[in-house]
Amino acid sequence: MSWSPKSWREFPIKQQPTYEDQELLKSVEEELSHYPPLIFAGEARNLKSDLARVGRGEAFIVQGGDCAESFAAFNADTIKNLFKLILQMSVVMTYSSGKPVVKIGRVAGQFAKPRSSDFEERDGVKLPSYRGDIINDIEFSQEARKPDPRRMLRAYYQSAATMNLLRAFSRGGLADLNKVHQWNLDFIKDHPLGKRYEELSNQIDKAMKFLAAAGINSQTAPQLRQTQVYTSHEALLLNYEEALTRIDSLTDEWYNTSAHMLWIGDRTRNLDGAHIEYFRGIKNPIGCKVGPSMQPDELIELIDALNPENEEGRLNLIVRMGADKISELYPPLLQAVKEAGKNVVWTIDPMHGNVEKTGTGFKTRDFDNILSEVRQFFEIHQKEGTVAGGIHLEMTGEDVTECTGSTSCPITEEKLGDRYHTQCDPRLNANQALELAFMIGEEF
Repeated sequence: MSWSPKSWREFPIKQQPTYEDQELLKSVEEELSHYPPLIFAGEARNLKSDLARVGRGEAFIVQGGDCAESFAAFNADTIKNLFKLILQMSVVMTYSSGKPVVKIGRVAGQFAKPRSSDFEERDGVKLPSYRGDIINDIEFSQEARKPDPRRMLRAYYQSAATMNLLRAFSRGGLADLNKVHQWNLDFIKDHPLGKRYEELSNQIDKAMKFLAAAGINSQTAPQLRQTQVYTSHEALLLNYEEALTRIDSLTDEWYNTSAHMLWIGDRTRNLDGAHIEYFRGIKNPIGCKVGPSMQPDELIELIDALNPENEEGRLNLIVRMGADKISELYPPLLQAVKEAGKNVVWTIDPMHGNVEKTGTGFKTRDFDNILSEVRQFFEIHQKEGTVAGGIHLEMTGEDVTECTGSTSCPITEEKLGDRYHTQCDPRLNANQALELAFMIGEEF
């Protein structure tokens, strides 16, 4: 079937806003289509090669970041702290496993969110649901909740600024392994987990001094002072994604230049839908959430639609079952893909299947359930003799109180309101994310 960046418009689509001013929408799309790319096709191909290594068991993925990026909370410190946290988690896992870690942020584009209902009601007032800052505002008012296409322009500029800072951090010295102690975030330094990280840092320091004595240092080996953090987001708002889809001058192939990797959510992965149609034509490495309603035959059809050439590193299947369902529902899917000989990368999202609501009205996730789902994911792969490729987390480098539990910072329901800052869903704080990284290191 013929494909173009706009052929998705001929297919049924879910989870989309209704824009009142269609002329303004067209004007914004046209303006965006002339903006510079945020990433380069060659970078996306590099990520695909890295994911192929993950699929073969030669590397591991850490993918994480905000549930939904915010216009109001945008600042350099937030990005820097997330960058440091990803580096911390990566060095823990690399040291434990002896494998390189592919670092992917949910950042520089993670603005749109699917919702369980089109409307939200408070005190008898019914308004359109908040769908992320790229679409409308979280404030509960008629004007704020009206979808505004001009927000796509602001999302682009914020993504560009974020990308600029990430590239500077990655290449400007912060990622140097000689500065591994500086990655430890201030609010966890004196914490038992921070001290455990410092012990690991000291061991890395000794290794670095040995390498320096042998003539290998940050100046002679760029790998010791630089890194690559790729960007990713759920490509939900296809008007935005189409506008940033460009032909690569080297290959004459279509790439989405808004992020290195895009994924399809569990609510929009229907085989006859617009999102599958759009994704099948772009050459970026792509992901798809695999939830509890997925059936083995359906999954094979989805893989054939998104990766018909069975390319390594092309398709990342992100499992999100819930701690109480994964042991029953996941093995048949894994077995079906294994028997069909499909090249995919398997990662675990232990966040989205474990949301619960407290008596105080906060949405939260219990850390024990998150740990349980990750452990079961590893155990299932070990039993099947397949590769557990990585983790996908909603997390932040900030000291928030959004997920309950964990030994590193035992947050109770009563403490959730202390620093509950998320735009949508609860995130792991830096302590909890680092504790999870150490647990995975022990699994290795």
